[in-house]
Amino acid sequence: MPVEKYLGVPLHRPKVAFFEFTACEGCQLQILNNEATLLDFLSLLEVVTFREAMKERSDDYEIAFVEGSITRADEARRLKVIRSKAKILVAMGSCACFGGVNQLKNRFNNLAWVKEQVYGTFPIETEEARPLEDVVPVDLKIYGCPVKKEEVEKIVTNLVLGKSVNHPKYPVCMECMANDNICLYKLGEPCLGPVTRAGCDAWCPGSRRGCWGCRGPADAANVDQIISIMDEHKFSAETIIDRLECFGGFREFAEALKKKTATSKTKKKRAGK
Repeated sequence: MPVEKYLGVPLHRPKVAFFEFTACEGCQLQILNNEATLLDFLSLLEVVTFREAMKERSDDYEIAFVEGSITRADEARRLKVIRSKAKILVAMGSCACFGGVNQLKNRFNNLAWVKEQVYGTFPIETEEARPLEDVVPVDLKIYGCPVKKEEVEKIVTNLVLGKSVNHPKYPVCMECMANDNICLYKLGEPCLGPVTRAGCDAWCPGSRRGCWGCRGPADAANVDQIISIMDEHKFSAETIIDRLECFGGFREFAEALKKKTATSKTKKKRAGK
């Protein structure tokens, strides 16, 4: 493969490896699905490990792209080994950044019951789902479920060029307005677009589906306000909590709302007595 150049200067092609833990591996698949620009993307890197794409593997890498949440002790140990070898560790996707949909099992606060419901009597080890940064330091996050392949390519290009990586500070709502999308609240659809970090080009709202917050909170997100808006549109507290809990990025806000809702129900019950 020819050596890429930037302003006439040959680029260093870093050795990179892709790893997965508890996840569907959809983020890695996103990268492979981008056939139109895949060769240009790969020309910037020397991929040494990528189980979904190649049989060869090496432990000599500079950048580790890691997908998935940590749900077992052996996964935590393996992640620490990956971290020790990588100069840069990138959490790729909602599972790696926040715990993703896997962390929904944490809400039951009873892993034994969860295991029984899912696996019956089949013996299997499982723990609470955790984001990567709960186990090791993370240098960079790429948000989304799945990640947006164009965004991954832009971030990787910046890494190779030694440029800073900056995520949008504004919410998905701004991208919706820029794309002339109709506000989904007018269609009776709950949406976390006003408080979710942009960068996906309003992927879901553009398809008339309300945002579920897979990219986590935007900077200075006013979550209390979006809860108030959803309440004004007659969405139940359970509906709002489901949205906030789904990917883990809004977990603390969901927990606060659950406590507030429980307190309100208790007061109403006492008043009824």
